Amino acid sequence: MTYEARSQYTSAMILSMTGFGAGRGRVGEEEIAAEIRSVNHKYCEVKPRLPPELLPLETEVVRQVKEGVRRGALDVTLKRMGGGRSAHVPRLDLALARELVAELKRAGDSLGLVQNLGVAELAQVEGIISFEPRGIDLDAARAAAHQAIGEALVALRTMREREGRALAEDLSKRLEAVRVLAARVRALSPATIDTYRARLEERIAELSRNVPVEPQRLAQEVALFADRVDVAEEITRLDAHFGAFDRLVAGEEPAGRRMDFLVQEMHREVNTIGSKSQSAEIAEAVVGMKAEIERVREQVQNVE
Repeated sequence: MTYEARSQYTSAMILSMTGFGAGRGRVGEEEIAAEIRSVNHKYCEVKPRLPPELLPLETEVVRQVKEGVRRGALDVTLKRMGGGRSAHVPRLDLALARELVAELKRAGDSLGLVQNLGVAELAQVEGIISFEPRGIDLDAARAAAHQAIGEALVALRTMREREGRALAEDLSKRLEAVRVLAARVRALSPATIDTYRARLEERIAELSRNVPVEPQRLAQEVALFADRVDVAEEITRLDAHFGAFDRLVAGEEPAGRRMDFLVQEMHREVNTIGSKSQSAEIAEAVVGMKAEIERVREQVQNVE
């Protein structure tokens, strides 16, 4: 399956930004191997590592990778394989060999020595034989590189999808824990007002030495307190954030940045609930929500 075909067949799920993929492509005598390693990054940053003879393809390599990956820091390594042949060819410096043989002959004649220099001995002389990269068919190499990168991108996405499923499962579990605690806060909030009313009545009765308390005045005090500690709006906004987060987890588009924003908003609402809290039980629930939201924030850093 080609990369273009594979990219159209994607599951509705978030992707991890970490992964690895490898591939090979061959066109004619040119064979290219590609490896792509991806880690977390705020944007999409591609770092190509190409041998000198493939440097003309650098811009095309970066473009192809960015078409397949939306976010992450990616190291892309291309290697030119032999394609059944050596990637280098030997080069014999005949001019140098002739001069060396001539000098040795003159030295032998001058010293009365017999010249007995064979090809094997000549090849061992430094500089006589060198190895150079085999000439490249750039068009064939370009096509082979495109194949190799496409295959590597498919493998990379497969790994990112697999890790994305694990991330989605973990995020959903942690968000469910926050939901449960938020529901507990919602249930405890009215009891806080009732407790305050009872304590206020006891305190007034104690101070007024059993003088009847004016019901209207008491109701006003309780209403003011209820307004100060009311967390209905914060809980409602939290529910909205939970729903938006769920949709992002199940969506196909890159969601990491939007998830990060929602986590910040969740943290803000929970902080507000904590500042309004007049109950030890609500305060305990707030601490639990903060801990789970922080774990969600850490995991979101891995989401594309």
